[in-house]
Formats: sequence, C-alpha cells, structure tokens
Amino acid sequence: MKIIKYLKQKFMAFADIFKDKNDINEKSVIGFMSFAIMVLFALADLITGYLGKDLVVQEFIYNSFLVITLGCFGIAGVEKIFSKKEKEEEL
Repeated sequence: MKIIKYLKQKFMAFADIFKDKNDINEKSVIGFMSFAIMVLFALADLITGYLGKDLVVQEFIYNSFLVITLGCFGIAGVEKIFSKKEKEEEL
C-alpha cells in the first residue's frame, strides 16, 4: 500500500504540470527536453564515430530541435524580464 500511495503522489505531481496555475514554466520544460534530445544525438554521433560508423541525422531534424530549444528558452526569458518590469511598475 505504501508503494501505491507513493506512486499516486508522484503521478499527481506530474499531473500538476498541466494545471493552469502552477509554479512550473512549461516552456522551460519543453526547452530542456528538446535540449536533452540534442545532447543524446550528439552523444550517439560521438559513440558511432568512435566505432567507425557514420550516424546520419537529417539536418532539418536537428535544426527543428534547435529552433524549439531556442524558442522555448527565449520566450521564457522574455516573459521573466517583462513580468519583473510589470511588477516594478505596479509598485
């Protein structure tokens, strides 16, 4: 029962990400996941290169992850800057 209760708490914590009012910035989460995939591509390329094989990754796939990463982190950064300015103006 203790394990089921623990798993239920963790699942509910994961479900809290999708609520409208939460402390987690969804854009940062998506940006980090996209960055992690880019890192995995790089590691796989290094490993296959070391083994003497060529890893063929289409350029548009890598560029898509790059645009998603930069876009998510850029939008999240701009939101953080402008939210601070709005809070200062309210005071």
